[in-house]
Amino acid sequence: MPAPILKPFTRFGALGLALALSLGAVSPAAADAGFRRWIDGFEKTAVAAGISPRVYERVFAGVDEPDLDVIQKARFQPEFKDTIWDYLDNRVNDESVADGRRAEAQLKPWLDRIEQRFGVDRDVLLAIWSMESNYGRILERTDVMKSVPQALATLAYMDPKRAKFARQQLIAALKIVQAGHVTPEGLTGSWAGAMGHTQFIPTSYQAYAVDMDGNGHPDIWRSVPDALATAANLLKKNGWQSGKTWGYEIVAPAGAAKLKGSNRTLAAWEKLGFRRANGRPFPNGGDNANLVMPAGANGPAFLMTKNFFVIKRYNNADKYALAVGHLADRIGGGGDFAQSWPRGYTPLSMQERYEMQQRLTQHGLYDGKIDGKIGEGSKTAITAYQRRTGVAEDGNASKALLDLLRRH
Repeated sequence: MPAPILKPFTRFGALGLALALSLGAVSPAAADAGFRRWIDGFEKTAVAAGISPRVYERVFAGVDEPDLDVIQKARFQPEFKDTIWDYLDNRVNDESVADGRRAEAQLKPWLDRIEQRFGVDRDVLLAIWSMESNYGRILERTDVMKSVPQALATLAYMDPKRAKFARQQLIAALKIVQAGHVTPEGLTGSWAGAMGHTQFIPTSYQAYAVDMDGNGHPDIWRSVPDALATAANLLKKNGWQSGKTWGYEIVAPAGAAKLKGSNRTLAAWEKLGFRRANGRPFPNGGDNANLVMPAGANGPAFLMTKNFFVIKRYNNADKYALAVGHLADRIGGGGDFAQSWPRGYTPLSMQERYEMQQRLTQHGLYDGKIDGKIGEGSKTAITAYQRRTGVAEDGNASKALLDLLRRH
């Protein structure tokens, strides 16, 4: 069975790391000269770790300066800055669901085999693919994809607190090239060195990479089956429970907030008055679950089972794991959460967010990509427009804001 590669999937639609970097005042010329000296000096470490000088020279040929965009991206991590509803709106929406269902239909033979081999639900794997690379679209964006060696060398050179991590990942990346799994030119990834469709840092690639298509190389950059199987392997090896969910949206009794974070069996939670939001019984009363209330007492509440915490081995953030679980449910035919987030405003649909960005562009306030995702650029433009029109500057992509834009 031939393996689909990146190109057929670009019409669809990291392991994320929080790196808070403090940069000293270094002139660009001095930084460049020092960076090249760092690369030259690190060769001894690489050779001692088993890297051939020839491979090292090939990988770093023409790399003469640090990538300062890596440092800028390291300072902003949406898992820690976005509200839970902004984070979910940008990742779990009609487009990401439709793309996931389309991919599921096209990849069914491969998903059947991956699911049978690893026991991980296909919709969870598709949700991870969506979260990590927008079903492969990001891999073709030159403004996002970095040279992994350059990015890791930049982190090692410019951030003493993270130098050990970056050096370790750089050695692993060089070993991946030396093994013939990817060319130096193909060794691309995120600002933190996360690679391929499902965004694995080099040491995680070494631990979990799977050659699902049988061509002799675990190719997470071009082979979608390899990438999805690698994600499944990570989840399986970290304790994924086959045939079970990640958690349940629940209706919590009064005063439940004081129990947030505690762990009990589902049967015990039920005795305390916790009920599923859809009215159905808990299917496995003996399973343990943690109470998670991402927005406090006034928003949706969840009882999270073991698979939720296995997803967090991919990215150790509750927002991330909740988004993966919810998107997987939506791809599989489920609906939105029964309870609303305490936004304080009426949100926009995906198409309305496109329209809002287009109108802000027409006002000369937004120059980013028209993608329906409300990030820092959109929020800055919204706030500027609100200031211009004399309304409250909350930065929210709301129905009220779009109505105002339409009137003007």
